[in-house]
Amino acid sequence: MTTVQEWGRPVGDANGVFADGAVPVPLVLVDTDEGITGIGLGTHVEIEAVFAAIEGEDPRGVTALYDRMLRQTFKAGHAGAVFGTIGALDTALWDIKAQAAGEPLWRLLGGRDRRVPAYASGLDIGLSDDELVSVYQVYAQHGLRAAKIKGGLDIERDRHRLTLVRDVLTEAGRGARPGLMLDVNEAWTRKQAVRHVCELERTLDLTWIEEPVRRWDAEGLAAVGRGIRASVATGENLTGLEQFRPVLAAGAVDIVQTAVVWGVSHFLRVSALAHAHDLPVSPIGATPVALLHAAASVPNHMASELQDLHPPLGLSLDLHVEDGAFILGDSPGLGITLDEQVINGFVHQPNARAAEGPHIRPEHAGRRLLGVTGHSSATRPGG
Repeated sequence: MTTVQEWGRPVGDANGVFADGAVPVPLVLVDTDEGITGIGLGTHVEIEAVFAAIEGEDPRGVTALYDRMLRQTFKAGHAGAVFGTIGALDTALWDIKAQAAGEPLWRLLGGRDRRVPAYASGLDIGLSDDELVSVYQVYAQHGLRAAKIKGGLDIERDRHRLTLVRDVLTEAGRGARPGLMLDVNEAWTRKQAVRHVCELERTLDLTWIEEPVRRWDAEGLAAVGRGIRASVATGENLTGLEQFRPVLAAGAVDIVQTAVVWGVSHFLRVSALAHAHDLPVSPIGATPVALLHAAASVPNHMASELQDLHPPLGLSLDLHVEDGAFILGDSPGLGITLDEQVINGFVHQPNARAAEGPHIRPEHAGRRLLGVTGHSSATRPGG
């Protein structure tokens, strides 16, 4: 199924803007005969082919099932949206496993501290100055003292907007220096990136510049890193360890990022690879609850992106934000409660905005998956 994140204002970046602030959020649900439903965030692309890899299997073997899904899609390729489908199913299986154990996922994975540091990220390129200040004042009220804005189209505009956000956070922090990041979503060439960031650094202290050049340009990312003071952050659009290896080998990244839609197993593996290179990791994306649980269990987590302070339509989350951090709850699994009537009621309204992807579960929702006690169990491999 697909729900929606209602921002109530324009959201976007250098590549485009959702003017009405309504962003599709695709979900995947998997049921077991033990009465456990796992929820994953990600696409539905090729879900029939991907699900075939885990049909009839025990969901407790989630790491092995993750590899089965990768092998299932090996020849056709698992990058892009198909990797999102794998990540969604993987996340749902982790949710099932933790629920079956009666523990929140962060504790099942070995986490000790339920507090996950966060930074504010308003997807704010479409906002006026007054709107920008207002948005980050709300973040500041929740204790956020680091922020990432969208930019890359105009140097002086970026400088002005970064200064506005810096002043908001400095005032809220009683003079403490805030963390400032700029995300340009791969909008520049190598020389544009160095020139733009160096110009900003004449008056501003940037923690990192995010995706300054194309994701696969390891040489270019490394060149940018050598030419500026700020750290280089990238990785949210890389899928699979095979895409991270050349970037890390080239010394091209300082902050290793992964997108929430790529799933828990992917995040854990990328975190281990980054840790071997003495690099921190940072989850990226809306509704990051699954990776927040995973982040609590790894030694090199830096900070997680906090976008909207409200969950998508029809979802409630067992977490809250205070003192600049996500605080995870004790509900078994991911702690997501889903109100399908609310979601279906929205997407079936005659004038509702139609998000991409299916809005109701397919009729084949009676798939078979070996349950957590070894019995066969019904599944719904899509939404």
